Amino acid sequence: MTPRRSAGDSGEGGDLNLFSAPDQVERAPARRPAPPPMPTLPPEAPARYPGETAQSAISIGTLNETARELLEGAFIPLWIRGEVGDFKAHRNGHWYFTLRDRTAQVRAVVWNRDQRRIAAPPDDGMQVVAFGRPTVYPARGELQFTVLRLDAEGDGLRRKALEKTRQRLEADGLLAPERKRALPRFPRVIAVITSPDGAALHDIVAVVRRRRAAVRLVVVAAAVQGDSARSELCAALRRVSKWGRADVVIVSRGGGAKEDLSVFNDEKVARAVAACPVPTISAVGHEIDVCMCDLVADVRAPTPSAAAEAATRSRAELEAELRRIATRLTGGARSAVRIRRDRLRHAARDLAEVGSNVVAAEKSAIQSIAGRLHALSPLATLARGYAVPRGLDGATLTSTNSFIDGMPFELVVSDGVVPARVRRDEKP
Repeated sequence: MTPRRSAGDSGEGGDLNLFSAPDQVERAPARRPAPPPMPTLPPEAPARYPGETAQSAISIGTLNETARELLEGAFIPLWIRGEVGDFKAHRNGHWYFTLRDRTAQVRAVVWNRDQRRIAAPPDDGMQVVAFGRPTVYPARGELQFTVLRLDAEGDGLRRKALEKTRQRLEADGLLAPERKRALPRFPRVIAVITSPDGAALHDIVAVVRRRRAAVRLVVVAAAVQGDSARSELCAALRRVSKWGRADVVIVSRGGGAKEDLSVFNDEKVARAVAACPVPTISAVGHEIDVCMCDLVADVRAPTPSAAAEAATRSRAELEAELRRIATRLTGGARSAVRIRRDRLRHAARDLAEVGSNVVAAEKSAIQSIAGRLHALSPLATLARGYAVPRGLDGATLTSTNSFIDGMPFELVVSDGVVPARVRRDEKP
C-alpha cells in the first residue's frame, strides 16, 4: 500500500499524508525516487586548534605529551594505597613496579633521585601507601604513577632498611665489642655535634654547669633532621677529626618521631661516627630509641644529659680522685722506702758475706805464698840446724879460701849470731 497524497497534489513533490483513510488511498504506479543531490564541500577554513581537521592532525607523541600535561595539571600530589607487584630495580637505578588492589592496577616508578626519601626497596606482596602524582608515559601512552614517597603499612620498610644497614656494618666489623674505645677519665675538650638551637645542647650545658666540670665545650653545629642533616653531620665529624683537639665527641639530638631520628640510622652517618679518631658518645632521642649511630659509637648514652655525665667528672669526683691518688702515692712511697731499705739491708749482708769470703780467700792465698816463700827462705834452712858463716863486713863466706887462719867471723844460726875465729890445725 502506498501512502495517499493530499488532495490537490499533482503527485510530484507533495508531502506524504500518513494519516489518510485507507479507502481514500489512490493507487499510483510505482516509481523509483530520484537520488538526492551530492553535497558540495564549502571552501576549507583555517583550523581553530590542532587536530580540528585532517590537515591539522597531530602526532601520537604530541597527543601523549598533551595528555600527560593535562593529567599532571589536573591532579595535585596525593596518597594511594595498594599492593606491590612485579618489582624491578633497573640497572639505571630506577625502581619499576605495579600497585594494585582487587579491582585495578597502575604502573609505578620511583626515580633514582627520589629514592633517598624511601627507607628501602619494597618487596612483592607488601601493602604500601605511595605519595606522588599520576602521569602518562609518552613513549607508550600508558598511565603511570610517579612515586615521591613510599611507606609500608606499619614499619615494614623501615625495619627492612635498618636490618640491611646493620648487616653491612656488622660485616665490616663496626659493631664488634673489641673495637670500642674507653673514654678518657679527665677530658679537657668535649666536641658536641648537634643543633645549636635544640634541647640536647641545653641539657648538656646544664649538666656540665651543675657538675662544675673543668672542661671546655666546643659546639659543632649541624642539622639533626631534614634533607641536609646527613651531609651536615658527616661534615661536622670530618671537621672534628681534622681539628684534632677534642678528647671526646658527643653526637646528640633530643627526642622525636621515628622519621625525625631517621638520619641517625643512615649508613653514611654511622660510618662517619665509626671512623672518627676520637672516642665518641651517641646520645640520640630517648632511652627507648636505639639507632645505628648508637651501635657503632664507643659509648651509647640513653639521653643527652646522660652523655654529659658519662663524658665529664664533677668537682667532687675530682677531689675524691685526688684524695685517692694522694693516698696511693703516700702508701706507694712508704712501700718503696721499705722495699729500698730491705734491699739495702740484704745488699749490705750480701756484701759483708762476699767481703768475708774474699778476705778469707785472699788470706789463704797469702798464707800459701808465705809458706812457699818461707820454704825458700835461708831462715828456714837455719831452723833445720844449718849455720851461715859471715864476715865482719857482712859478706857470706861460701868457700874454704875465704877462711884465713886467725880471722874472726860470725856464724849466723836460727836464733842469733855466734862470734867465731878461724884456727887451722896442722895435719899430723
